[in-house]
Amino acid sequence: MTEKYPQTANVISDKSAIAMPIKNLIGLIASVSVGLWAYFGAMERLNNLETNYKLIATDIEKNIEFRIKWPRGELGSLPADSEQYMLLEHLAGQVEKHTEQLEGGMHNKVNIDFLKAQLLKLTTDVEKLKDKVRENKNGH
Repeated sequence: MTEKYPQTANVISDKSAIAMPIKNLIGLIASVSVGLWAYFGAMERLNNLETNYKLIATDIEKNIEFRIKWPRGELGSLPADSEQYMLLEHLAGQVEKHTEQLEGGMHNKVNIDFLKAQLLKLTTDVEKLKDKVRENKNGH
């Protein structure tokens, strides 16, 4: 007797039939469904985490760029800052003018004191001359 197929080998073809209780078939389908659901849930979670990571990494890069470039003035300035700088420049100009006037006033004080002394000397000299002229008129 020659056997066409050895007994240890199972031949599966499109005509093979499987006999299985319906309970086992439902259990098998349910376990495959749960496995697929868990797999796709894990893949969705990984995709969400990867997307969040990319968004956060982009935000961190922008923050680093801002933190470095803002103090250097490479990113511009706020309108309030520009207004404050203009006010500071205006006030600096006013302080400079006041300083010049103050310094000019200090020189004027010296000049006024000098002129007061000259005027007093001149007044005393004129009074002496007047007295001499009166003496000369009375004496002649």
